Amino acid sequence: MSTPHGLRISRVPSKPVRREPDGSLAIPLWLQREGRFDADIALRLSPAEAELLHAQLCRALDGVPVMTPADRTPECRKAVHDSKGRPHP
Repeated sequence: MSTPHGLRISRVPSKPVRREPDGSLAIPLWLQREGRFDADIALRLSPAEAELLHAQLCRALDGVPVMTPADRTPECRKAVHDSKGRPHP
């Protein structure tokens, strides 16, 4: 599936989500145009928007094996089984 005008937005894997001075949360993103890096941008969410996104992601991941270490796994994902079919600790 092609993107409009050759645009692609992806999360910057090396940069964590951060809290801004105004209390919003910023998710660092890369913008690519026609396959070439164009800019660093950030998706800014209010705490309420971030909480809603968190809940929606947990629901969307329901049934998908857990791939994060137990100490970094959100509570909503801990009842899920890992990629080897074992309950996540």
